[in-house]
Amino acid sequence: MPEAAFAQTARATIGDSEFDRDTAVTRRAPGVYDTELSAGWIIINAVNGGYLLAVLGRALADALPHGDPFSVSAHYLTASRPGPAVVRTDVVRAGRSLSTGTASLFQYDDEGQEIERIRVLASYGDLDALADDVRTTAEPPSLPPMDQCFGPQDAPAPIPGSSAIADRLMLKLDPATLGWALGAPSGKGEMRSWFGLADGRDADPLSLLLAVDALPPTAFEIGLSGWVPTVELTVHVRCRPAPGPLRVSITTRNLAGGFLEEDAEVWDSADRLVAQSRQLASVRLG
Repeated sequence: MPEAAFAQTARATIGDSEFDRDTAVTRRAPGVYDTELSAGWIIINAVNGGYLLAVLGRALADALPHGDPFSVSAHYLTASRPGPAVVRTDVVRAGRSLSTGTASLFQYDDEGQEIERIRVLASYGDLDALADDVRTTAEPPSLPPMDQCFGPQDAPAPIPGSSAIADRLMLKLDPATLGWALGAPSGKGEMRSWFGLADGRDADPLSLLLAVDALPPTAFEIGLSGWVPTVELTVHVRCRPAPGPLRVSITTRNLAGGFLEEDAEVWDSADRLVAQSRQLASVRLG
């Protein structure tokens, strides 16, 4: 599906979409926000880490004097569940061009004790105020046209690890990185895909926090299966994305001791590198 066709099918808009509603936070007191984690963003039995990062990112955008995430680093402490949650933020520094803050998301466990799920340290600024000079050796990933790529809906049987989140995303994966779905993983640790939200909402800086963690794990293409929980995820947002589908490329070069890294790049329809990330994740070996 070419970019023009993607634009024609767009229905939701930024600020009025399922993603916006499901990442909404309500200020209870200065720095304290109530939210409801939606069951629509589940991977296996846990809430997707990129979705969670967008929830905390929205709270920080309200708490800090700057509204755009520049660098967001998250440590995932315990698996989050759909349902009520509280985000507590703290302004560490409010500068002229950058502000830094922390945020933690809390839920109650089965014994009724409050438990911290995720802790974030982030710097925010104004993406529109950045200089427009670009000096880079980075190149957009080479992807076949959308109509030559495949999503979860194209699989003859449910893809291992797929779940509710797949219905909320527009994923069209490069066939060259889909060997795992056919029982023949390449062993290269690569995943590439066209990316968007299923309701047609265009990308913004907050949804980029989701995009870096929304593809199937590169561990699948290495030949592993099962849950690959995130330990730590750092995202750098480089500029505000242009309308249209994104391209996401993720690579893993080293798996050791039951942990692997995933390096992601997100490119927009104007061939700009709009986000980068590095993630440490644990895998089940054997």
